[in-house]
Amino acid sequence: MPRFVDQTKIYVKAGNGGAGCVSFRREKYVPRGGPDGGDGGKGGDVILVASSQLHTLYDFYHQTHFRAENGRPGMGKKMKGRDGDDLILKVPVGTIVKDAETGEILYDFTKDGESFVVAKGGRGGRGNARFATPTRQAPRFAEPGKPGEERWIILELKLIADVGLVGLPNAGKSTLLSRITAARPKIADYPFTTITPNLGVVKLDEERSFVVADIPGLIEGAHKGVGLGLDFLRHIERTKAILYVLDASKGEECLKDFELLQKELAHYHRSLIEKPAAIALNKIDIVSDRQKLYELKAFFEKKGYPVYLISAVTGEGIKELLEGLWRLIHQV
Repeated sequence: MPRFVDQTKIYVKAGNGGAGCVSFRREKYVPRGGPDGGDGGKGGDVILVASSQLHTLYDFYHQTHFRAENGRPGMGKKMKGRDGDDLILKVPVGTIVKDAETGEILYDFTKDGESFVVAKGGRGGRGNARFATPTRQAPRFAEPGKPGEERWIILELKLIADVGLVGLPNAGKSTLLSRITAARPKIADYPFTTITPNLGVVKLDEERSFVVADIPGLIEGAHKGVGLGLDFLRHIERTKAILYVLDASKGEECLKDFELLQKELAHYHRSLIEKPAAIALNKIDIVSDRQKLYELKAFFEKKGYPVYLISAVTGEGIKELLEGLWRLIHQV
């Protein structure tokens, strides 16, 4: 399975334009033919194209230098040189392109098939036939081709999902994703089982579906890069709504967990805690005191959150949760 890569720096170089040609007609009975040097061909562009079939920037992990083809030189008989082939580089939908030197955002890919010319090929030089005038009938010079653009760029992937699952390590997010979608993330009973984002599609019926992202768990200090924090938080930015997945078996400690999650999101970007959100109190199958569950549920509902009591293992409460998430993302 390809390694998940969500940020990389690459060098792109468009093709140089071909040189114009210096040539004169040489035909029988035409001792002094005029200039007939053709133009050089244009250099190829470097073009980025978004593809929904890609979910990682892994293709740019080992290879970091990319060059388009140069244009061919012009020829006699006013024959133009062949244009260089464009270089097409496919990137996942959700990729942001930045200039590595200035940090300027050059393009943001949000739809499948979008394209952006990140480096333009150089113009071909003009052949000497272009410079003939009544007073200069035999120009012995032509233009060189223009160099193609070159630059270092940063590719940064932010997953596009309708719902982002937010929770501490081992809260049961991966189990929940495997329960509600066809995704099969790695699942085990220890922190940081999930070390790369996972996407899954929830199909409620023939007409209703939405995308859920399970992303590595947060810990305190995540907004500073502690643990897997920054790798995680980048991907929450594009989600329409957030589902806080809390381990209900921890009892009132859930309240502290929720406060920690919100604090880390707010430190990274205030807009994250302003997104529509719901709370899933997970692992209710191992909670013996149901009264405590209902008290937790009531506490969060007073804060204005829709709250769902679920077990990702047994499936209890899952149907109500998914219907609630559908309503939540369509209020956006």
